[in-house]
Amino acid sequence: MKNIITALKRSPKRAASLLVVAFAVMIPAGLLAWGPADRPTYTFEKPADHVTFNSITNNPSHGDERNFVQIRDTSTNAKFGEEVALTPGKEYEVYVFFHNNAASNLNDAEHNYKGVAQNATMRVQMPGSVKAGEKARFTGIVGADNAQPKEVWDEAYGTSASNVALRYVPDSATIYSNGAVDGQKLPSTLLTSGTKLGFNALDGKLPGCNEFAGWVKYRFVVDQPNFSVEKTVSAVGKNAFAKSVNAKAGEQVEYKIQYKNTGTTQQNDVMIKDTLPKGISYVPGTTYAATGKSNGQYEKISDNVTTSGVNLGSFAPNANAYVKFTAKVTDNNSLENCGTNTLVNKATAQTNNGSKDDTANVVVSNDCAPGNISVCDLSTNKIVTINEKDFDSKKHSKNLADCAEKCPIPGKEHLPKNSPDCAYCPVPGKEHLSKDSSDCNETPVELPQTGISGGATIAGIGLVTAGLGYALSSRRIRDMLIGQ
Repeated sequence: MKNIITALKRSPKRAASLLVVAFAVMIPAGLLAWGPADRPTYTFEKPADHVTFNSITNNPSHGDERNFVQIRDTSTNAKFGEEVALTPGKEYEVYVFFHNNAASNLNDAEHNYKGVAQNATMRVQMPGSVKAGEKARFTGIVGADNAQPKEVWDEAYGTSASNVALRYVPDSATIYSNGAVDGQKLPSTLLTSGTKLGFNALDGKLPGCNEFAGWVKYRFVVDQPNFSVEKTVSAVGKNAFAKSVNAKAGEQVEYKIQYKNTGTTQQNDVMIKDTLPKGISYVPGTTYAATGKSNGQYEKISDNVTTSGVNLGSFAPNANAYVKFTAKVTDNNSLENCGTNTLVNKATAQTNNGSKDDTANVVVSNDCAPGNISVCDLSTNKIVTINEKDFDSKKHSKNLADCAEKCPIPGKEHLPKNSPDCAYCPVPGKEHLSKDSSDCNETPVELPQTGISGGATIAGIGLVTAGLGYALSSRRIRDMLIGQ
């Protein structure tokens, strides 16, 4: 142990430089997520009488040791802090400080090496992904078999405005110390089961006192899979691609689809599929693709672009590809409307990170043949276009309003309300009946005569008798109630 201390005294410049680096990450203590929160604390002047980690509150080179995990954005060479914004494509560095707070006089044989940490270990934790608006936690855990408490921990944070993935940079974990372990790479077990610390060697033995302290740094990259797809169209031979083009029946157009990997990870098995609208037909043998493999030159590929789709392969970040093919505007009879028809074509890029669509339009003017008229189809109650020579008054109505109101008579609902075959009852509440129905009677019903006449029927007498019985019965009931 004395040899170690002697060696430190012989290299004051190196020790001083390490203290300067440590001072760069010095942060005042606050309401930070360290633990155990109730562990005893010590000062630089009065260290612990046993092995314990990162519990000195006034370390000249670090500050409050309970805050021993920090993070920074390496692209800006910023200082370490408690929290950073995570940006796709950027690299970040996490710093984890360790210090056995036992007093230095406990490290020797006279004190049975009471101050030397046994099986001193560090492990770190970082999430594999972060959702938009979430706060990612980067945790450092330091401890030893004979430490009290056995482990201590602290956290730093990262936030992201979008969903991202975090990827550890292999072989980036490095330990820094005044001892022989300085600059050594740590195994990836640092992020799982942990790895041993040390001073002369990574053997888990770490003496007490500030000169034996050190830190570990590791890096990670923020990844975000993403891509774009763009669809444009041009008249054949014009090479004037845009989101929309005018065309006539029988003319050909050329569609172009661009896929680009705008994320930070490679995308494999990228599929491009095109969905043609009614009124546009694919011209066989006209599909070509340009990728990095073809040095940006168009090469003919399969005709599956408008059916099952075409597989363009794998693309690294910022790589792109183009697919183009020719289609034909069909005759006017295939167009749904007289006048302007906007035929919307949709292209889809399917990746292992989802799919995206984009559209382009072909605008076709359909000058309907002379003699065509719009009528109300009485069987479907829809407005259709027919040639006037095919007009049938039993099937059609030139009054388009007939497609709106329906006949209320059961069995005739398919007819317009003003159809001659829909003569409905005008009596309020009986509109659902035919005008000729026996129940459609506008004449008031004659009330029966009072009293008994020579012409009174047996039914009439029966009604009078029933009424008299009711009156007598009511009187008896009244008398009973009064008697009570």
